[in-house]
Amino acid sequence: MEYIYAALLLHRAGQQINEENVKKVLSAAGVSPDEARVKALVAALSEVNIDDILKSATAMPLVPVAAAPAAPQGEKKPEVKEEKKKEEEKKEEEEALAGLSALFG
Repeated sequence: MEYIYAALLLHRAGQQINEENVKKVLSAAGVSPDEARVKALVAALSEVNIDDILKSATAMPLVPVAAAPAAPQGEKKPEVKEEKKKEEEKKEEEEALAGLSALFG
């Protein structure tokens, strides 16, 4: 993840994303750069427009979750359904983030 952060930091600073710059950022952050990972990252990002990806990532609509129907008076809502709903929401968020991270290798 730190490799992607280094690339995003370089992009934000208007610097070229190349092996030397990525290594410098990682070293400054106290990370020992792995040559293979740096090369793979730079190669993967050479064909990617980071601005477009960032725009599409921030414009990604979140799926609204429908509210559960109100329980009749005197009955308790089953907590199992709420737990399943929370797990589904968390899973959807993780899948969205995984899709974004896959774009950066």
